[in-house]
Amino acid sequence: MSLGIYISVPFCRTKCSYCNFASDVFSRAVFERYVERVATDIDHASETAEQMGGVFESSVDSIFLGGGTPTILDITQLERLCVTISQKFAVANGAEITVECAPGTVSPQMIEALQRCGVNRVSLGVQSFGDIEAASVGRLHNRTTVLDDIARLRSAGIKNINVDLIAGLPHQTADSWEFSLAEAIATGAPHVSVYMLEVDDDSRLGRELMAGGTKYHAHFVPDDELTADFYETACERLNAAGVRQYEISNFSGPEQESRHNLKYWTRQPYLGFGVDAHSMLISAENPHEAVRFASPDALEEYVAGKAPKKTPVPASAALEEAFFLGLRLNRGVDLESLAKEFGENAIDALSSPISDCVASALLERAGNVIRLTPRGRLLSNEVFERFIQGCSPV
Repeated sequence: MSLGIYISVPFCRTKCSYCNFASDVFSRAVFERYVERVATDIDHASETAEQMGGVFESSVDSIFLGGGTPTILDITQLERLCVTISQKFAVANGAEITVECAPGTVSPQMIEALQRCGVNRVSLGVQSFGDIEAASVGRLHNRTTVLDDIARLRSAGIKNINVDLIAGLPHQTADSWEFSLAEAIATGAPHVSVYMLEVDDDSRLGRELMAGGTKYHAHFVPDDELTADFYETACERLNAAGVRQYEISNFSGPEQESRHNLKYWTRQPYLGFGVDAHSMLISAENPHEAVRFASPDALEEYVAGKAPKKTPVPASAALEEAFFLGLRLNRGVDLESLAKEFGENAIDALSSPISDCVASALLERAGNVIRLTPRGRLLSNEVFERFIQGCSPV
């Protein structure tokens, strides 16, 4: 089975107030050391897979450079990462190659570099087409910048574009959210991701919200109910425009789903390189099990060569993952297929949480397929917890 490859580039021009990722603003002096370390890790990927107890596969059909903002690297550094991958792995013809870009970092020279690297998909971190909302969380672009970037990418032949939006940003209203959705649709982008603002203590805005303060425009953040309304509006508007929901946070035109992210949700193998990059491979000892491992989430620890942390995934944990990842997809989970993989008894043991969720209108069932209802997508974490609690060792 072909691998997906993820490369983490944890560097940003500015740290957005809502961000809880392992990315930040660093001196450009560290960029070269970081790229050198990532390239070394790619060169030693087969040895790492063996050490972690996973099956190494050299064929690759999806590559995703994310972060952070990969396009703030020097062009030679970005190209080195791509060349190293092509030298170590057999990248399939037609492979999906995605780079995340912050609007305003897609210069003509960078677009030429993306073309040389074979990039055929770009994900733009727009978050909002409202300039006040974008500025309030530290974004450095405006609506005009976004539209200019999209036009230049299309002119260069990169037409597979994703637009990220966030529901629940400071100053966001029903009208401004409708404006952002309308603008996203008007761009003709074949893929849109819609995330609801996360409130946790891993971001400055989240900490301020929980403290009831006013820094980072926290007192202008819509409440949870309004944010949920925004999400439901997005589902309605995007589906009506032919950009149809296929996963809790993702919408696309026909056959424009993110092939790379589908690997995560369907538990296909992938390798991650860089700070806080995660990998999942089929276990070398048991093809029904898997092994996960993750790089350090601190830049200095990663660059210094700290080894990845391994987490075996026995059959019981694999069954949990099959439910809470598979249910993210609108197509849902096929119980018959899971019974063949994990055994009838394992699936029968989950009849109670399945029935309870159906009765609560969180799940719907059609034959052997279960899927989240619209209400279930809003309360998805509650549903997933029931399956994690319900799964037992098999």
